[in-house]
Amino acid sequence: MCRWAAYLGEPVFLEEIVCAPCHSLIAQSHHALEGKTATNGDGFGMAWYSERPEPGLYRDILPAWSDPNLRSLCRQLRAGLFLAHVRASTSGATSRANCHPFAHGRWSFMHNGQIGGFEKVRRRLEGTLPDTLYDSRQGSTDSELFFLMCLQEGLDADPRGAVERAARRVIEACRAAGQEPAFKLTAAFADGKRLLAVRYASAGTAPTLYAGRFRDSGRCLVSEPFDRESPNWEAIPPGSFATLTRDGLTVAPFLPEPVALALVG
Repeated sequence: MCRWAAYLGEPVFLEEIVCAPCHSLIAQSHHALEGKTATNGDGFGMAWYSERPEPGLYRDILPAWSDPNLRSLCRQLRAGLFLAHVRASTSGATSRANCHPFAHGRWSFMHNGQIGGFEKVRRRLEGTLPDTLYDSRQGSTDSELFFLMCLQEGLDADPRGAVERAARRVIEACRAAGQEPAFKLTAAFADGKRLLAVRYASAGTAPTLYAGRFRDSGRCLVSEPFDRESPNWEAIPPGSFATLTRDGLTVAPFLPEPVALALVG
C-alpha cells in the first residue's frame, strides 16, 4: 500500500510537509509505520495548485528518498493546495504513467488501496468509460481507472455521490465476475479550491486516514501523521467522506452500497 499527504491553507513550501518533519512523507517512503508495507519505493509524485486552474504535476519512478530533484523542487515550490504521494505498487508496472497523483483538467487524485482481483474486472470497468475519458487514460493502474470513473459519475457537481456511485460499480463488477469484493479505498481529490478524501473498505480494515491542523496556516489530510508528537491528529473513521475547505472540515458517511431496510410487519 502507499502513503500520501495533502494540504489546504495559506501557501507553504512543500518541503515543510514532504521533506522536513521527523516522519515526513519521504521518511514514510522507507519507514512507514501504519501501512501494509514499511517501504514505499515504487515511485512518487506531487500535484500542486498555483496561478493556473490546472495543477502542476511532477512524478518519477525513483524512490522518493533517492531523488535530489524532489527535495530541490519542494524547497522552491510554495502552494496553498497540494497532494504528495509515495507508491508501493499493487497494480501496474513501475512507470511514470502509473505514479500518483493523476490529473485531469482541474482535478487531481491519489489513492492508497486496491481493487482486489483487478485483472478479472479491468476490462469490464474500462468498457464502461466514454471515449473521451478512456482516451485520456495513460497508465494501467486500478487507481487511475477509478479516478476516471469518478469523473464520469459527476465529480464536479456531486463529489461524494460520484465517488459512491463509482465505488458501487466496482463492487457490482466484482460480484458479476464471481468474486467477493475486496476494495480498499483511502483516496484524496482536489479541484484547486477543495480537498476531498474518502476512507472505505468493502471488507476488512480500511487504510488509515488522519486530519490535522498544520501550525496556524492550514490543515492536512494524511495516511499517517508526519509529526507523531502532535496532539492535533484525528483519525477519520472508516466509511467516511471528508470535505476540507478554507472554512473547515466536514465528515459525512460514505455509503457505496444501498442500506438494506428492515421489514416491519
